[in-house]
Amino acid sequence: MRTVLIVDGANVVGSVPDGWWRDRRGAAERLRDTLAARAVGREDDEEIVLVVEGAARGVGSVPGVRVEAAAGSGDDLIVELAAARAQEGCPVVVVTADRELRTRVRAYGARCVGPRTVRPVG
Repeated sequence: MRTVLIVDGANVVGSVPDGWWRDRRGAAERLRDTLAARAVGREDDEEIVLVVEGAARGVGSVPGVRVEAAAGSGDDLIVELAAARAQEGCPVVVVTADRELRTRVRAYGARCVGPRTVRPVG
């Protein structure tokens, strides 16, 4: 089974104080591109899903990264995606530092990792 990596875009972007608040959509696009670089040259063993919300809606998918725009709460969409994929028997990893979200997705068997996993500081 392919592992699905679900990335909490708002949380990961907000984890580094690099001026993201001046251009939330641009920050989400940069994160998407960082994730796409992660996918290059890898086997087809990981599906990457970036969840965006608010001002970052409208960021498009690229090869290696599917972007899902939350109509409302990004956290709710992440839980929905994690639950659906877990029900299919797929291993799920959620990238977030949000404690409440971590608790919610762990209820579906998801493993959680922090933002530095996909966006190193420095």
